[in-house]
Amino acid sequence: MRIVVIGSTGHVGTFLVPRLVALGHQVVAVSRGQRAPYRPHPAWERVQMVPLDREHLEAEGGFAARIAALEPQAVIDMICFTEDSARGLVEALRGKVQHFLSCGTIWVHGPSASVPTTEEQPRRPFGEYGIRKAAIEAYLLDEARRTGFPATVLHPGHIVGPRWVPLNPAGNFNPQVFEHIAQGRELTLPNLGLETVHHVHADDVAQGFVRALQRWSAGVGESFHLVSPAALTLRGYAEALFARFGHEPRLAFLPWSEWQRDQSEEDIRSTWDHIAHSPSCSIQKAEALLGYRPRYSSLEAVFEALDWLAGRGLLETRPGKHTEKEQQK
Repeated sequence: MRIVVIGSTGHVGTFLVPRLVALGHQVVAVSRGQRAPYRPHPAWERVQMVPLDREHLEAEGGFAARIAALEPQAVIDMICFTEDSARGLVEALRGKVQHFLSCGTIWVHGPSASVPTTEEQPRRPFGEYGIRKAAIEAYLLDEARRTGFPATVLHPGHIVGPRWVPLNPAGNFNPQVFEHIAQGRELTLPNLGLETVHHVHADDVAQGFVRALQRWSAGVGESFHLVSPAALTLRGYAEALFARFGHEPRLAFLPWSEWQRDQSEEDIRSTWDHIAHSPSCSIQKAEALLGYRPRYSSLEAVFEALDWLAGRGLLETRPGKHTEKEQQK
């Protein structure tokens, strides 16, 4: 099958494209051409690379036509962020593709209610990203069910893997949180640390897309969660990391109004976004209909990422090592 992957060199595409090539597909990798895949793989030598600036071409009204001109049998869109963008592709590809797979997000659910959250629960998104992704999902599934356009939407959790910093137990991406834990220092969490986060390894997301592609009849007109088998509470996540680095947990807790006083604006925004959502999503539907079987638990995925960063000197994990700022206190 001739498959066009839009956003092919990102976190998931780095794992997805080699999987598709290994299965014998003819892969056309579309990206801005500004970076190489996150990890090398001989499969990329067999891939047709097509540099396209989506934002620029959509502003001119020509992106969807350029994708259609590549004559795909299937399209995997990893980087659609507006309903108008999705509409353009649907109209350009209608009647021309066998399958259209779109990458969504578990943020379409908004705050968790009954957990684990299933795909059938009503959408209550908040924040621009979640609202836009929910609108894309609603549009694509309506097109699939009403007009027969062969769309499937897959919703990853907090994607993690080698080469980038995972979402940490404080609900943000500040690498110092991991360093504090690795050095056995006290970590203060907001509230009681009982909010949840739900990671997924980038390769497990890639696996989910491949499974959906292979099980076309089960996937069209449906959405699926692609997450690890279980979410983590912030507290449980932190305690597991302390144990990983050979320390007894040293945790403190503060109400949100007090916790945020000593944090950066970026960390405050990120943490609030994650604890306000507190995702904990079910993979039962993806397991049953797609045969999705994640290889990594949340912790296994995080540990692999941290080992990669530490092994290259990008994360300080030596016990007793403090930042220069703190040494000066």
